[in-house]
Amino acid sequence: MDSDNSRLCSKHLSPKNLKATRCPTDDLSITNCVVINQADFNADNKEQKFVSVNTGVRDFYFCIKNHNAVPQGQIGFNLPQRKWSGISLGAICGVQAVTFDRKKQTIALMSLEADFFNKKATTTEAYDTDLMKLEFTMQFPDQVFSVGQPLVFKFMEKKMISLVVREIEVADFNNPGKEKKADRGVLTGNTLIIFEKAENSSINLTGKAKGKSAQHTIINPDWDFNKMGIGGLDNEFSAIFRRAFASRVFPPEIIEHLGMKHVRGILLFGPPGTGKTLMARQIGQMLQAREPKIVNGPQILDKYVGESEANVRKLFADAEEEEKRCGPQSGLHIIIFDEIDAICKARGSVSGNTGVHDTVVNQLLAKIDGVEQLNNILVIGMTNRKDMIDEALLRPGRLEVQMEISLPDEHGRVQIINIHTARMKDHNKLAPDVNIAQLAAHTKNFSGAEIEGLVRAATSTAMNRLIKASSKVEVDPEAVEKLQVTMDDFKSALENDIKPAFGVSSEQFDSFLKNGIISWSSNITKILEDGKLLVEQTQNSVLTPLVTVLLEGPPNSGKTALAARIAKDSNFPFIKVCTPENMIGYHEAAKCAAIKKIFDDAHKSALSCVIIDDIERLIDYAPIGPRFSNLVLQALLVLMKKLPPHNHKLLIIVTSSKLSVLRELGLYAVFGARIHVPVLTEVSHLTAAFEELGQFDDKETSEVATRLKTDKLWIGIKKLLVLVEMALQVDQKFRVKKFISLLEEQDCLGSPDYD
Repeated sequence: MDSDNSRLCSKHLSPKNLKATRCPTDDLSITNCVVINQADFNADNKEQKFVSVNTGVRDFYFCIKNHNAVPQGQIGFNLPQRKWSGISLGAICGVQAVTFDRKKQTIALMSLEADFFNKKATTTEAYDTDLMKLEFTMQFPDQVFSVGQPLVFKFMEKKMISLVVREIEVADFNNPGKEKKADRGVLTGNTLIIFEKAENSSINLTGKAKGKSAQHTIINPDWDFNKMGIGGLDNEFSAIFRRAFASRVFPPEIIEHLGMKHVRGILLFGPPGTGKTLMARQIGQMLQAREPKIVNGPQILDKYVGESEANVRKLFADAEEEEKRCGPQSGLHIIIFDEIDAICKARGSVSGNTGVHDTVVNQLLAKIDGVEQLNNILVIGMTNRKDMIDEALLRPGRLEVQMEISLPDEHGRVQIINIHTARMKDHNKLAPDVNIAQLAAHTKNFSGAEIEGLVRAATSTAMNRLIKASSKVEVDPEAVEKLQVTMDDFKSALENDIKPAFGVSSEQFDSFLKNGIISWSSNITKILEDGKLLVEQTQNSVLTPLVTVLLEGPPNSGKTALAARIAKDSNFPFIKVCTPENMIGYHEAAKCAAIKKIFDDAHKSALSCVIIDDIERLIDYAPIGPRFSNLVLQALLVLMKKLPPHNHKLLIIVTSSKLSVLRELGLYAVFGARIHVPVLTEVSHLTAAFEELGQFDDKETSEVATRLKTDKLWIGIKKLLVLVEMALQVDQKFRVKKFISLLEEQDCLGSPDYD
């Protein structure tokens, strides 16, 4: 292995024979560097920063420092270095400048054995290994370390610690995440440091950096998402890795040669519950960076003048200090802003004369990418209101990587369900009949949080079966053995407990279709067939991702029920109804906002259907005047023409009883297709409806047909149902007579009143 590592470093200049001497000062003796006169080797020269010292047996590698107290022709070693290399004072050794191949000898992980330097001055005081790791990388930046090398580490104001390098793993940049063991390597700010207590030592180590059991690699693009608790975000995570993290895998020298700067900001946006906060937390763990600072947006704001800006500065203080001390070798500092829209609203948009929000935004902009730039930070912002954030924060150099964390697809939902049921499977609490793929198919438009809630609800349902509720609540003593979550528990949770925020308005559809669709004519069958074709066009067409259709016809002709049937049969994951009854009392601006939200939500789903019912009522049209809401009209015109995002499809179904009004208002031209919904105009239509309803017997149906044979009929199916129900309330002998009289009274016999 040593010969392999030797080939990874290049030797420069001819070797010089230097005499071994002591370190000239105590401060230099704890730097882990050998001290040489600048006339022999220049530490400022990158090709002379590292040297190999040949003792006649093997080469030892050190980082150098220059000091005039060391005479020319000599080299200063501290005591641990002399013991390790076996060099005695006054010995002559061959010293040669070397450089290391940073692509193959950057340390990803280094394990150090710790003990007290002075065994007579021990203490029981705890040593926080997390702080030790931070201080170690700041004290020895860009130094070379070898397995077996001893060194002295001064930890803050505590006692001196003796360290021995026990293991080194170097990064393989051809296979990121696949570290290899090595004899030596160069330390970086993001190297993972692990401290282990030396055998028979009394040193008290605490913290996460103690021991190797739970440690992961420095960075791994093939990370196990199940261990991270993330599902359905593979593509998003890969895109974030490519843009924001790939450059941080490489050594600082390579980045400097490319003349590039790391990405300093990421914005994660999308619907609530899709995993934005979870992903941000795991990013810090994945990069093995400093412990992330997680801040809720509102926590920054303070009632005292200037304190809000000071809170922002405090977040960046540690990164600034380390940048000054270590420069390019500084480790990565992650700052996570949850609900970043709370503090980064567009400047000038917040009313009031304090201007606090504006100055906080200014302070944040200056820290991320101001005159004094920091290259060791990664700011991650999360929001579901990207539209509220100041534009200056979204430009390149600031939050330049903007990633939408959308609702998971079916494959993603399988991953998420597997994650949340993994513990059940491990402990045999998930029944064999639970079909994960089937559950994923039935949870269209569920967010990750809603799927987690579904698993919780199913578990509660299963637990409830084992609770005996009589005069007192008792748990079945064999509950632990009996408890299993079954498929029926999940179905019960789906039906009764958890409904997706971005899903189907099932309650509204049930009310629209409670009487079903009565096919009283071939016209109705044709309307449903045309609707099915439009659904297939929306699903399959590449040229028309937006399909708009108008269902127009006289009042009470069943337009809403037909629109609901077409939408429900489509099985689109997102179906919403925009109806005037849900917006009673809304002023114009509120109504526009409500309509816009429906369309915005529809654009978040891959396949969506929006039903706009009774559109003339929605725009407040009144024939007397005439008058209407131009604000709502213009909003509808814009939203109905707006194309959905790439690879998203949207079907818009509109119902109206005022075709002439739509033409006057310019709405008619918006529709790509028009379907006329007729009313019953013939006796054969009436008898066909009676047969489907099954309320009148054959004799009564024949009598109605005979009595209306010469009359002109004009009645919508919706009104017909009402009149039939009224006629059924009287004695059977008078039902036909009552029905005929109701038709006459309700003006259903004669000329139509419809435009």
